Amino acid sequence: MNIKEISEIRRHIRRDRSNMTAIYGCYVNDNKEIISEFRRSTGMMSENEGEKYFSLMKRALSGSVGRNLIDITFKTAQVMEGEEHKFLMKLRETGLNDPELREEFYKKVIDSVSLGQSYLILLGCDSYDVPFKSKDGLDGSEKSDETYKFLLCAICPVKQVGPTLHYVPEEKEFHDGGISNVVSAPELGFLFPAFDQRSTNIYNALYYTHSPKESHQAFVDAMFRTQIPKPAYEQKRSFEAILSKALEDECSLDVVQTMQEELVQRIALHKESRVPEALTVSKEDMQAVLSSCGVSESHLSKFSVDFDEAFGYEADVHPKNIIDEKRLEVKMPDVSIKVAADRGDLIETRVIGGIKYILINAEENVEVNGVSIHIEDGKKLSV
Repeated sequence: MNIKEISEIRRHIRRDRSNMTAIYGCYVNDNKEIISEFRRSTGMMSENEGEKYFSLMKRALSGSVGRNLIDITFKTAQVMEGEEHKFLMKLRETGLNDPELREEFYKKVIDSVSLGQSYLILLGCDSYDVPFKSKDGLDGSEKSDETYKFLLCAICPVKQVGPTLHYVPEEKEFHDGGISNVVSAPELGFLFPAFDQRSTNIYNALYYTHSPKESHQAFVDAMFRTQIPKPAYEQKRSFEAILSKALEDECSLDVVQTMQEELVQRIALHKESRVPEALTVSKEDMQAVLSSCGVSESHLSKFSVDFDEAFGYEADVHPKNIIDEKRLEVKMPDVSIKVAADRGDLIETRVIGGIKYILINAEENVEVNGVSIHIEDGKKLSV
C-alpha cells in the first residue's frame, strides 16, 4: 500500500464515517492472563469515548511506510491452503461475530506478544464503499466501484499512572484519585486485507510497529507466518557495519559524507515529487555512489556480498531506515560531533605532523556550554 491509499483508509476510520458497528477488546495483564473481554457498540458510545477508540485504531495506520508500516505478502500457497490466511479470512467473513474465532485470535496474540506490561487488544471489522475516481483524480463520491471490507487490529500498552490529586466539584476540594490504568498509543497492529490500487488485495496485509527497534517477529510468525525486514534500527546498524567492514581502509569521511548526501537528496526529491509509492534504493544504486568516490572493485564486490547477506538477494531498502536524514554524527571515545545533514562540508579529516585530526570550520558563531566564544589566531580555543 502507498501513502495515499493508507491516508484514504485513515480518513474513513472516524466515528461519523466508519461502518464499524462494534469494537472488540481483550485486556491482558503482564502475566499473559485475560482480565476482561468486551464488545462495545460504536453507536452506544458517547462522542468523546468514540473518538478515543477510533483514534487508537487509526494510530495503527500511522508512521512511515517501510519503517513503521510494512507490507506483508502472502505466498500463493498460503492464500490457497494456508491456515493463517484462512483464519484471517474467516474473521473477516464473519464480521468478528463468531466468539470462538475471537477467542482463538486473542490466544494467538497472547502467546506471541510480550510487552513487559499489561496491554489491550482492540479489534474491529469495517467496510468502505470505495468512491470512484476518474483518471484525472477527480472524486465522484456518488459512485462506488466496490466495498472494501477489512479487519483492523491495534495492540495498545496499558500503563499505570500513580495516585494524583483531582478536583471533586461536590466538595470543592482536591482528593487522592488512586492508581489509574491508562491506554497508550498502539505498539503494534495490522490491516487485513490490503487496500492496493484502491481495491481489495487478499494477497497482502499491512503491518504496523511503533518502535524502529522492535518488529515483534513472533507475532508476525503467529499471525502471518512470513518473514519481514529487520527493524529500522537494526537495518541502520547493519548498513553501517557493512560500509565499515567491506570498504576497510577505503571507508573515509568523504565516502560516508557522499553516501549520506546522495540518500538525503533522493529523499528530498521524492518528497517534492509527491509520488505516493515509498522511496527505495537498490544495492546497485549504492555501489554506483561508492564507485564515484573511488572505491576499488574488490571492496565493491565485498560490499555486494555483505549487503546480500544482511538484507537479502536483490533486496531494496528504504533510505530513511539506513541513515539519519537530519544529521551527520562523528564519534570518538571522548568526543561526539553532530552536524546538519546538508552541512557535511564543515568537517574534514587531515593528518598534521603524523597526528590524525578532525577539523571543523568555525567561521560562524561558536558556543561552548552555551557561552559565545572568540577564536583568535595562534591561540588555543578558550572562553
